Amino acid sequence: MPDTAARLREAAYALFEQQGYAATTVDQIAARAGVGRSTFFRAFGSKEDVIFPDHDALVARVAARLETLGSGPGSAPIGATEAARIVLEHYLAEGDLARARYRLTASVPTLRDREVSSTTGYRRLFRDALRTWTGEPPGDDLRAEVIAGSIVTAHNHVLRRWLRGDLDDAGARAALDRALGLVLASVSAAVPPPGGEDGTTVVVLRSGASLEQVLPHLREALATDRPHGEASPA
Repeated sequence: MPDTAARLREAAYALFEQQGYAATTVDQIAARAGVGRSTFFRAFGSKEDVIFPDHDALVARVAARLETLGSGPGSAPIGATEAARIVLEHYLAEGDLARARYRLTASVPTLRDREVSSTTGYRRLFRDALRTWTGEPPGDDLRAEVIAGSIVTAHNHVLRRWLRGDLDDAGARAALDRALGLVLASVSAAVPPPGGEDGTTVVVLRSGASLEQVLPHLREALATDRPHGEASPA
């Protein structure tokens, strides 16, 4: 079945490029791949599933990593970063197929809507997991919502640059580390320490940014923990 699915996917993308997504039928895809209609539906539930064949499996992998998040100062940010890397690595492994999907979804509204829905799903997944870090209950989880949105936005920004060819694989990995490092350094001070203890938590993540670039973000983040009227560090 994996070989058949790959042939069907290759045939589908070739037809999409030639005659457009809407004009391509399941029967045409099956015929081009040299299989019957029933074989197509054993591999994919619909024509749309050819475009997003591994989505559910990818979400399950991300969810499994997020389920192991701890509430400690460093474990949650590191786990969230690793979960975001799972998604990027999946796209990097797809290579040209991912880029072909990017071109296709940019021109087909229904596919674009599915991608938007997917992004919302990832943000919800991160938000629910990050409550173990922020200590917020469902429905009153502003910090978890903001952090999750920032992580997903940072990831998608880097991914789009790679899809457009602005970054190679190594550059995309470095850019994601840098982006998530800045995001999490900026928001970590807004998360109260476990047990409501006073103090400041500093999370250190690998980043390609220089010290001069990172320090202003750290100073701004740390400033949110000081009582009103306390002078900021020079």
